[in-house]
Amino acid sequence: MPLTPRIPTLIALAAFAGGALPTPALAQSEYFPPRGEWERRSPEQMGIDVGQLQRAVDFAVSSESSALRDLEANHPLSWGKEPFDEPLGPFRERGPQTGVIIKDGYVVAEWGDIERVDMTFSITKSLLSSTVGLAFDAGLIRSVDDPVRAYFAPIVLPPGDGEPGNEEDGVGSPNTRSLFESAHNRKITWDHLLRQTSDWQGTLWGKPDWADRPGDDVAGNRFRDRNEPGTVYKYNDVRVNLLALAALQVWRRPLPQVLKERLMDPIGASNTWRWHGYKNSWVTIDGQMMNSVSGGGHWGGGVQLSALDQARFGVLILNKGRWGDQQVLSEEWLRMAETPGEANPRYGYMNWFLNTDRETIPAAPESSFVHFGAGVNLVYVDRENDLVVAARWIERSAIPEFFEKLLEAMP
Repeated sequence: MPLTPRIPTLIALAAFAGGALPTPALAQSEYFPPRGEWERRSPEQMGIDVGQLQRAVDFAVSSESSALRDLEANHPLSWGKEPFDEPLGPFRERGPQTGVIIKDGYVVAEWGDIERVDMTFSITKSLLSSTVGLAFDAGLIRSVDDPVRAYFAPIVLPPGDGEPGNEEDGVGSPNTRSLFESAHNRKITWDHLLRQTSDWQGTLWGKPDWADRPGDDVAGNRFRDRNEPGTVYKYNDVRVNLLALAALQVWRRPLPQVLKERLMDPIGASNTWRWHGYKNSWVTIDGQMMNSVSGGGHWGGGVQLSALDQARFGVLILNKGRWGDQQVLSEEWLRMAETPGEANPRYGYMNWFLNTDRETIPAAPESSFVHFGAGVNLVYVDRENDLVVAARWIERSAIPEFFEKLLEAMP
């Protein structure tokens, strides 16, 4: 069945004689959707060009990802060139090309299945970094410039995991690891992990750091000299999973519980989202077995949620961490998350892809940013236009044109 984009129609009010349309308001009162509800408003009410908005939605629908819908079957087609590419976490078949557009807090357009729970891949990183932000706000992390080593106790890990030569470091039994003991790794700070500039060396959950996106010269990547932490940006899911394990060490509680209680529940998210780890990413903390969740779906796992819940997260970030009268994430944390890194000026904290010099999305304001995940999944945040877009399963090459068409429709 073809997708039918849904743009809310204007509600006719008896007070307007002769069916006249109300003048679009230049400013809307603040609106935060209650749990289980989200008010729809027509484009006309919001001063949006209906025809141009429809063209943007139609373009998105026609630009569905060409990847297989069976994401488990698609895995070897996308990452099959990597060593150690065995899936460790759950996959699921994805839904259709889907999206929802939020203007001034209200839904003005939607298409696909916006309540379907799907994998979000690296948008998980944005939620992971937010759990680190919650720890910072709670005083559990004193400074992002602190070495992670100061917060990380020795931990029992599967055989083969740890730093090179770690089995002889005298910490304890062969499978007890202190992952920040080497001369290089002990320099790594929270900021380095959050900006993906740590160049941490080791193996975690059976995945060596050098095996993730190694390029054509796998041996060269494996045996190269390490970059000084903070100097070189490298997107690497092993190190993202290391950040998740470090956050678990700080919270001493499963991260999905922290995220639910301190972020997802306050913003009225549904009860359908889940955050998965791997079959071998179990650790014992305070005598209890806990699953260290993954920071993406590179080998399966990660956060699975609906486009509507993605959009709620986007609205929270649009409002600088505030939801109604509650400050869920501090403005201080978000200022750091949205600050360009020295090694990559188009990347803040994971997974804030900044629009520095308008290179990510040329038609969008430089102050806007996108949370990206494979698929492509995205959450676009634009404070200048009071605009949030949650979209999934759109071809990456189509994204600039989609936003060009969409922003042309804005008042």
